[in-house]
Amino acid sequence: MRPDTPAENVDHASEAARLERIAELYPEDAEALLLRAAAHRELAGDRPAATALYDRLLVSGTGLDNPALVRALKASNLWEYGHEAEARAIIDGIRTASPRDPAPWVIVAESLESHDELEQAHETFTQAVRLLLTGVTEPPRATHPLLFGRHRVRRMLGAVHDEWDALADSVHTLPITLDELHDPKRVWSLGSENPAELEAEISRLRAELGAYRQALSRPFPVAILHWPADELAELREAYPALAQEYPSYEEHLATTEAALRELASSGTPNLGVVTGTVPSYEAFAASEGTAPGDATLLPQYATTLAARGRAVAWPPERGAACWCGSGRAYGECHGA
Repeated sequence: MRPDTPAENVDHASEAARLERIAELYPEDAEALLLRAAAHRELAGDRPAATALYDRLLVSGTGLDNPALVRALKASNLWEYGHEAEARAIIDGIRTASPRDPAPWVIVAESLESHDELEQAHETFTQAVRLLLTGVTEPPRATHPLLFGRHRVRRMLGAVHDEWDALADSVHTLPITLDELHDPKRVWSLGSENPAELEAEISRLRAELGAYRQALSRPFPVAILHWPADELAELREAYPALAQEYPSYEEHLATTEAALRELASSGTPNLGVVTGTVPSYEAFAASEGTAPGDATLLPQYATTLAARGRAVAWPPERGAACWCGSGRAYGECHGA
Protein backbone atom coordinates (compact mmCIF):
# COMPACT_ATOMS: atom_id res chain seq x y z
CA MET A 1 0.00 0.00 0.00
CA ARG A 2 1.28 3.43 -0.89
CA PRO A 3 1.61 5.50 2.29
CA ASP A 4 -0.57 8.27 0.84
CA THR A 5 -3.44 5.98 -0.16
CA PRO A 6 -6.69 7.08 1.52
CA ALA A 7 -7.84 4.47 4.01
CA GLU A 8 -11.32 4.31 2.50
CA ASN A 9 -9.83 3.19 -0.82
CA VAL A 10 -7.88 0.27 0.65
CA ASP A 11 -8.94 -3.34 0.17
CA HIS A 12 -7.87 -4.42 3.65
CA ALA A 13 -8.10 -8.15 2.97
CA SER A 14 -5.91 -7.85 -0.13
CA GLU A 15 -3.44 -5.60 1.67
CA ALA A 16 -3.18 -8.10 4.53
CA ALA A 17 -2.50 -10.91 2.07
CA ARG A 18 0.19 -8.81 0.34
CA LEU A 19 1.94 -8.10 3.64
CA GLU A 20 1.82 -11.78 4.57
CA ARG A 21 3.51 -12.63 1.26
CA ILE A 22 6.22 -10.03 1.93
CA ALA A 23 6.74 -11.59 5.37
CA GLU A 24 7.49 -14.89 3.68
CA LEU A 25 10.15 -13.17 1.55
CA TYR A 26 11.67 -11.24 4.47
CA PRO A 27 11.35 -13.45 7.58
CA GLU A 28 13.71 -11.13 9.48
CA ASP A 29 10.98 -8.45 9.25
CA ALA A 30 8.03 -10.77 9.85
CA GLU A 31 7.09 -9.13 13.14
CA ALA A 32 6.49 -5.66 11.71
CA LEU A 33 4.87 -7.01 8.55
CA LEU A 34 2.49 -9.43 10.25
CA LEU A 35 1.43 -6.82 12.81
CA ARG A 36 0.43 -4.57 9.92
CA ALA A 37 -1.31 -7.49 8.23
CA ALA A 38 -3.22 -8.22 11.43
CA ALA A 39 -4.32 -4.58 11.61
CA HIS A 40 -5.73 -4.86 8.10
CA ARG A 41 -7.49 -8.12 9.02
CA GLU A 42 -9.13 -6.29 11.92
CA LEU A 43 -10.17 -3.41 9.65
CA ALA A 44 -11.62 -5.95 7.22
CA GLY A 45 -13.72 -7.36 10.05
CA ASP A 46 -11.91 -10.69 10.11
CA ARG A 47 -10.86 -10.66 13.75
CA PRO A 48 -10.25 -14.43 14.02
CA ALA A 49 -7.73 -14.15 11.17
CA ALA A 50 -6.02 -11.29 13.01
CA THR A 51 -5.80 -13.42 16.15
CA ALA A 52 -4.27 -16.22 14.07
CA LEU A 53 -1.52 -13.82 12.93
CA TYR A 54 -0.81 -12.71 16.50
CA ASP A 55 -0.62 -16.38 17.56
CA ARG A 56 1.65 -17.11 14.61
CA LEU A 57 4.12 -14.55 15.89
CA LEU A 58 3.87 -15.65 19.52
CA VAL A 59 4.49 -19.34 18.76
CA SER A 60 7.02 -18.78 15.98
CA GLY A 61 9.94 -19.73 18.21
CA THR A 62 11.96 -16.73 16.98
CA GLY A 63 12.84 -13.83 19.25
CA LEU A 64 10.31 -11.03 18.95
CA ASP A 65 11.41 -7.43 19.31
CA ASN A 66 8.29 -6.59 21.31
CA PRO A 67 6.30 -9.64 22.49
CA ALA A 68 4.33 -7.48 24.94
CA LEU A 69 3.04 -5.39 22.05
CA VAL A 70 1.88 -8.50 20.18
CA ARG A 71 0.08 -9.78 23.28
CA ALA A 72 -1.54 -6.40 23.88
CA LEU A 73 -2.85 -6.23 20.33
CA LYS A 74 -4.12 -9.79 20.61
CA ALA A 75 -5.96 -8.97 23.84
CA SER A 76 -7.57 -5.87 22.35
CA ASN A 77 -8.66 -7.82 19.29
CA LEU A 78 -10.02 -10.76 21.29
CA TRP A 79 -12.20 -8.54 23.45
CA GLU A 80 -13.77 -7.01 20.34
CA TYR A 81 -15.27 -10.31 19.24
CA GLY A 82 -16.44 -11.78 22.51
CA HIS A 83 -13.37 -13.33 24.15
CA GLU A 84 -13.39 -11.05 27.19
CA ALA A 85 -12.04 -13.55 29.73
CA GLU A 86 -9.00 -14.42 27.62
CA ALA A 87 -8.38 -10.75 26.88
CA ARG A 88 -8.48 -9.86 30.59
CA ALA A 89 -6.04 -12.66 31.40
CA ILE A 90 -3.58 -11.35 28.80
CA ILE A 91 -3.96 -7.78 30.10
CA ASP A 92 -3.27 -8.94 33.66
CA GLY A 93 -0.16 -10.73 32.41
CA ILE A 94 1.12 -7.61 30.68
CA ARG A 95 0.60 -5.51 33.79
CA THR A 96 2.48 -8.08 35.86
CA ALA A 97 5.36 -8.21 33.36
CA SER A 98 5.62 -4.37 33.43
CA PRO A 99 7.17 -3.82 29.96
CA ARG A 100 9.35 -0.75 29.48
CA ASP A 101 7.78 0.09 26.12
CA PRO A 102 4.80 2.48 26.35
CA ALA A 103 2.88 1.00 23.38
CA PRO A 104 1.54 -2.18 25.09
CA TRP A 105 0.39 -0.10 28.07
CA VAL A 106 -1.51 2.32 25.83
CA ILE A 107 -3.25 -0.50 23.96
CA VAL A 108 -4.43 -2.44 27.00
CA ALA A 109 -5.46 0.68 28.94
CA GLU A 110 -7.46 2.01 25.98
CA SER A 111 -9.03 -1.41 25.52
CA LEU A 112 -10.25 -1.29 29.12
CA GLU A 113 -11.45 2.28 28.63
CA SER A 114 -13.37 1.43 25.45
CA HIS A 115 -15.29 -1.24 27.36
CA ASP A 116 -16.19 1.21 30.16
CA GLU A 117 -13.73 -0.29 32.63
CA LEU A 118 -12.68 3.20 33.67
CA GLU A 119 -11.25 2.36 37.08
CA GLN A 120 -9.14 -0.44 35.62
CA ALA A 121 -8.05 1.81 32.75
CA HIS A 122 -7.03 4.50 35.23
CA GLU A 123 -5.03 2.01 37.29
CA THR A 124 -3.29 0.73 34.14
CA PHE A 125 -2.43 4.20 32.82
CA THR A 126 -1.17 5.22 36.26
CA GLN A 127 0.95 2.10 36.69
CA ALA A 128 2.57 2.74 33.31
CA VAL A 129 3.18 6.44 33.95
CA ARG A 130 4.81 5.76 37.31
CA LEU A 131 6.96 3.00 35.85
CA LEU A 132 8.16 4.89 32.79
CA LEU A 133 8.16 8.54 33.83
CA THR A 134 9.13 8.72 37.50
CA GLY A 135 12.20 10.95 37.67
CA VAL A 136 11.98 11.89 33.97
CA THR A 137 12.11 15.64 33.38
CA GLU A 138 11.06 15.59 29.72
CA PRO A 139 8.73 12.71 28.76
CA PRO A 140 9.67 11.01 25.46
CA ARG A 141 7.15 11.48 22.69
CA ALA A 142 6.17 7.81 22.81
CA THR A 143 4.90 8.24 26.38
CA HIS A 144 2.60 11.18 25.61
CA PRO A 145 -0.42 8.92 24.83
CA LEU A 146 -0.08 7.49 28.35
CA LEU A 147 -0.30 10.93 29.91
CA PHE A 148 -3.16 12.00 27.64
CA GLY A 149 -5.07 8.75 28.16
CA ARG A 150 -4.72 9.00 31.93
CA HIS A 151 -5.88 12.63 31.83
CA ARG A 152 -8.90 11.66 29.70
CA VAL A 153 -9.97 8.83 32.00
CA ARG A 154 -9.56 10.97 35.11
CA ARG A 155 -11.81 13.65 33.58
CA MET A 156 -14.47 11.01 32.98
CA LEU A 157 -14.09 9.83 36.56
CA GLY A 158 -14.32 13.38 37.90
CA ALA A 159 -10.89 13.24 39.55
CA VAL A 160 -9.07 16.44 40.44
CA HIS A 161 -5.84 17.34 38.66
CA ASP A 162 -2.61 15.91 40.01
CA GLU A 163 1.07 16.24 39.08
CA TRP A 164 0.79 13.79 36.17
CA ASP A 165 -2.16 15.74 34.74
CA ALA A 166 -0.04 18.87 34.94
CA LEU A 167 2.71 17.07 33.05
CA ALA A 168 0.19 16.03 30.39
CA ASP A 169 -0.85 19.67 30.02
CA SER A 170 2.79 20.71 29.63
CA VAL A 171 3.45 18.38 26.67
CA HIS A 172 0.08 19.00 24.97
CA THR A 173 0.54 21.14 21.84
CA LEU A 174 -2.95 21.47 20.31
CA PRO A 175 -4.60 24.91 20.58
CA ILE A 176 -7.51 23.41 22.56
CA THR A 177 -6.66 22.43 26.12
CA LEU A 178 -6.83 18.86 27.37
CA ASP A 179 -9.53 19.86 29.84
CA GLU A 180 -11.71 20.95 26.92
CA LEU A 181 -10.90 17.92 24.77
CA HIS A 182 -11.58 15.51 27.62
CA ASP A 183 -14.61 17.25 29.12
CA PRO A 184 -17.35 14.57 29.43
CA LYS A 185 -20.03 17.25 29.20
CA ARG A 186 -18.86 18.71 25.91
CA VAL A 187 -20.97 16.29 23.91
CA TRP A 188 -24.04 17.99 25.37
CA SER A 189 -23.17 21.15 23.46
CA LEU A 190 -23.84 19.31 20.19
CA GLY A 191 -27.53 19.69 20.97
CA SER A 192 -27.21 23.42 21.45
CA GLU A 193 -29.02 25.87 19.17
CA ASN A 194 -26.37 28.52 19.83
CA PRO A 195 -24.16 28.86 16.67
CA ALA A 196 -21.16 30.02 18.72
CA GLU A 197 -21.30 26.94 20.94
CA LEU A 198 -21.64 24.63 17.93
CA GLU A 199 -18.69 26.30 16.18
CA ALA A 200 -16.55 25.91 19.31
CA GLU A 201 -17.46 22.23 19.54
CA ILE A 202 -16.61 21.68 15.86
CA SER A 203 -13.18 23.24 16.48
CA ARG A 204 -12.62 20.90 19.42
CA LEU A 205 -13.65 17.86 17.40
CA ARG A 206 -11.39 18.86 14.50
CA ALA A 207 -8.43 19.18 16.86
CA GLU A 208 -9.14 15.82 18.45
CA LEU A 209 -9.65 14.17 15.05
CA GLY A 210 -6.30 15.55 13.92
CA ALA A 211 -4.61 13.99 16.94
CA TYR A 212 -6.29 10.64 16.29
CA ARG A 213 -5.33 10.70 12.60
CA GLN A 214 -1.73 11.32 13.56
CA ALA A 215 -1.82 8.45 16.04
CA LEU A 216 -3.40 6.08 13.54
CA SER A 217 -0.83 6.94 10.88
CA ARG A 218 2.17 6.09 13.06
CA PRO A 219 2.66 2.54 11.81
CA PHE A 220 2.55 3.73 8.19
CA PRO A 221 5.12 6.50 7.75
CA VAL A 222 5.63 8.48 4.57
CA ALA A 223 9.28 7.62 4.10
CA ILE A 224 12.06 9.35 2.16
CA LEU A 225 14.97 7.23 0.95
CA HIS A 226 18.46 8.03 2.25
CA TRP A 227 21.70 6.47 1.00
CA PRO A 228 24.87 6.56 3.15
CA ALA A 229 27.91 7.96 1.31
CA ASP A 230 29.55 4.59 0.53
CA GLU A 231 26.26 3.02 -0.58
CA LEU A 232 25.44 5.96 -2.82
CA ALA A 233 28.89 5.82 -4.42
CA GLU A 234 28.44 2.10 -5.10
CA LEU A 235 24.93 2.69 -6.47
CA ARG A 236 26.07 5.43 -8.86
CA GLU A 237 28.98 3.34 -10.09
CA ALA A 238 26.86 0.22 -10.66
CA TYR A 239 23.92 2.07 -12.23
CA PRO A 240 25.06 5.26 -14.00
CA ALA A 241 21.48 6.02 -15.04
CA LEU A 242 20.76 6.94 -11.43
CA ALA A 243 23.43 9.67 -11.42
CA GLN A 244 20.78 12.08 -12.68
CA GLU A 245 18.67 11.22 -9.63
CA TYR A 246 21.66 11.61 -7.29
CA PRO A 247 24.17 14.16 -8.72
CA SER A 248 26.26 14.11 -5.53
CA TYR A 249 26.13 12.91 -1.95
CA GLU A 250 25.89 16.45 -0.56
CA GLU A 251 23.02 17.29 -2.90
CA HIS A 252 21.29 14.02 -1.96
CA LEU A 253 21.36 14.99 1.73
CA ALA A 254 20.13 18.52 1.03
CA THR A 255 17.34 17.25 -1.23
CA THR A 256 16.25 14.69 1.36
CA GLU A 257 15.96 17.29 4.13
CA ALA A 258 14.19 19.71 1.77
CA ALA A 259 11.67 17.04 0.75
CA LEU A 260 10.92 16.22 4.38
CA ARG A 261 10.41 19.87 5.26
CA GLU A 262 8.17 20.42 2.25
CA LEU A 263 5.99 17.45 3.23
CA ALA A 264 5.83 18.71 6.82
CA SER A 265 4.82 22.21 5.72
CA SER A 266 2.02 20.74 3.58
CA GLY A 267 0.60 19.03 6.67
CA THR A 268 1.75 15.48 5.97
CA PRO A 269 2.01 13.69 9.35
CA ASN A 270 4.36 10.97 10.55
CA LEU A 271 7.31 11.44 8.24
CA GLY A 272 10.23 9.04 8.27
CA VAL A 273 13.60 8.26 6.73
CA VAL A 274 14.61 4.82 5.45
CA THR A 275 18.23 3.92 4.74
CA GLY A 276 18.97 1.97 1.58
CA THR A 277 21.75 -0.49 0.75
CA VAL A 278 22.75 -1.62 -2.72
CA PRO A 279 22.35 -5.39 -2.07
CA SER A 280 18.91 -4.83 -0.56
CA TYR A 281 17.90 -2.60 -3.45
CA GLU A 282 19.10 -5.11 -6.02
CA ALA A 283 17.18 -7.90 -4.31
CA PHE A 284 14.06 -5.74 -4.29
CA ALA A 285 14.47 -4.94 -7.99
CA ALA A 286 14.81 -8.64 -8.76
CA SER A 287 11.65 -9.43 -6.79
CA GLU A 288 9.80 -6.78 -8.81
CA GLY A 289 11.25 -7.97 -12.13
CA THR A 290 12.63 -4.48 -12.81
CA ALA A 291 16.13 -3.27 -13.66
CA PRO A 292 17.82 -1.51 -10.69
CA GLY A 293 18.72 1.40 -12.95
CA ASP A 294 15.05 2.34 -13.29
CA ALA A 295 14.58 5.44 -11.12
CA THR A 296 10.83 4.83 -10.81
CA LEU A 297 11.68 1.85 -8.60
CA LEU A 298 13.21 4.04 -5.87
CA PRO A 299 9.94 5.25 -4.25
CA GLN A 300 8.61 1.68 -4.23
CA TYR A 301 11.80 0.52 -2.53
CA ALA A 302 11.39 3.23 0.12
CA THR A 303 7.76 2.23 0.70
CA THR A 304 8.73 -1.43 1.11
CA LEU A 305 11.47 -0.57 3.61
CA ALA A 306 8.93 1.45 5.57
CA ALA A 307 6.47 -1.45 5.48
CA ARG A 308 9.20 -3.65 6.90
CA GLY A 309 9.50 -1.35 9.90
CA ARG A 310 12.78 0.24 8.80
CA ALA A 311 11.67 3.88 8.97
CA VAL A 312 13.14 6.29 11.53
CA ALA A 313 10.82 9.11 12.58
CA TRP A 314 11.54 12.62 11.28
CA PRO A 315 12.27 15.09 12.72
CA PRO A 316 14.39 13.40 15.39
CA GLU A 317 13.56 14.21 18.99
CA ARG A 318 15.44 17.02 20.69
CA GLY A 319 19.09 16.12 21.15
CA ALA A 320 18.84 12.96 19.01
CA ALA A 321 21.36 12.19 16.28
CA CYS A 322 20.73 13.47 12.77
CA TRP A 323 19.14 11.07 10.29
CA CYS A 324 22.07 11.51 7.88
CA GLY A 325 24.45 9.44 10.02
CA SER A 326 26.93 12.24 10.70
CA GLY A 327 26.87 11.49 14.43
CA ARG A 328 25.98 15.07 15.28
CA ALA A 329 22.72 16.13 16.89
CA TYR A 330 20.00 16.92 14.37
CA GLY A 331 19.71 20.50 15.65
CA GLU A 332 23.41 21.04 14.91
CA CYS A 333 23.33 19.27 11.54
CA HIS A 334 20.46 19.22 9.02
CA GLY A 335 18.05 20.64 11.57
CA ALA A 336 20.13 23.77 12.06
